[in-house]
This record gives sequence, C-alpha cells and structure tokens, in this order.
Amino acid sequence: MRLAIIPARSGSKRIQNKNIKSFHGKPILHWVIDEIKKSNCFDKIIISTDNKKIFELASKMNVETPFLRPKNLSDDKTPIIPVIRHAINWYKNKKIFFNEVCCVYATAVFLKSKYLIKGLKCLNQTNVHFTLSACKFNYPIQRAFKLNKEKRIEMFQPEDFLTRSQDLEDAWHDAGQFCWGKSNAWLKDDILFSNKTIPIEIPNFRVQDIDTIADWKRAELMFSILKRENI
Repeated sequence: MRLAIIPARSGSKRIQNKNIKSFHGKPILHWVIDEIKKSNCFDKIIISTDNKKIFELASKMNVETPFLRPKNLSDDKTPIIPVIRHAINWYKNKKIFFNEVCCVYATAVFLKSKYLIKGLKCLNQTNVHFTLSACKFNYPIQRAFKLNKEKRIEMFQPEDFLTRSQDLEDAWHDAGQFCWGKSNAWLKDDILFSNKTIPIEIPNFRVQDIDTIADWKRAELMFSILKRENI
C-alpha cells in the first residue's frame, strides 16, 4: 500500500492561512490534491494538520484527516521527518501498514503527477531510501557573495572568481514539492539529503517557494503563464 501525506499546519506568520488561501479561484490545497489524485499512485491520501478549518476543507475534497496533529509537532520549527513518522506510526498502531510513503507539500501548486510517478518508479527500481523533487540553481553558487561588517562584498569562494561559469559544478536544491520514501526509511533515517536519496529533476519554471507575499504574487503570475501556454 502507498500513502500520501500532506503536512498542512496552521499558524503561518508571513501569509495568514496560507495552506487554504485562495489561489486562482481555489484553496491552494485544492490544486495539490487534484494533481496527487491524477497520479493514481496512492491507496490513501491524508492531510496532517492541527487546524480545524483545514480539517473541514479536506472532507469536502474527499481527503482524509484521520487525526489532529499534536501541538508539539505543529510549530514553525518542527522538521518534516517527525511529522511523517507520526502519521506512519498512527496507522501502525491500527495495524495498517504502507510500503511507500510520500510527503507532498501543501503549497506545491506547480506539482505535476508525472513527477510523482517518476519518483515512485525510481524509488522502487533502485536501492535508495528516498527520491526527492529537486532543481538546479539558475546561477553558479560558487560565484555567490556576502556582505562583510563594512557592508562590502566578500565572495564565499574567491578561488572560483576567474573560473568560467560553464566549468563550475552544478548545484541543486530541494524543489519543495514532494519526497517519496520507503516506510522504514521514514522511521529510521534522520536526514533526506544524503547518498541514500536520488533527486527527481523539476524544471526551474515549475519551482517556486511560497513563504512571503512577494513569493505568492510571483507564483500567481507563473501559474497564469503556464496555464495560458499549456506547459
């Protein structure tokens, strides 16, 4: 059996009610759930939440909310792995077991079902513990700089200043859409970014964090363009 878990806590400080805020005419969660269902990968789709409004919304979208997440797993400093473990163990206590479990983020509006399918296939065709949505940085991180105490530029890696950008190694980051894992891996492993994980590449134009109002507006513009161009 396969389980999809959507973590969707309350208490977003920078965007109020972010996980149920209207995005292009629907609660943002709605877009994510639709794409999860299109994949046909899952025997069960649930939302892990501490919020009664999200709890009620989930039932309207035919998604289960079998429990209210404990307060100690619902603050803005809680890592994702303990949240997924809690859900897996909740079902284990009821003698319900899953082989593969996928964490899908509540604001992943650029998620496409084909990448969920690819992530599952990769997980089962290799000996890794996780597959993770990932994206290449648009610009070489080796050229990044910081500001020193005098507010002057200081490179992180000055030795790479004269290296051609095409000769610098690609760097990747979490695309913030999903992470597949074997159930036992979620229960035992404490880190996702390791040699036990294979990235599933997501195109840059389908990746956008939504943490601030500016992020939200950018995401709405991107979504409009992708929808118009049917990409």
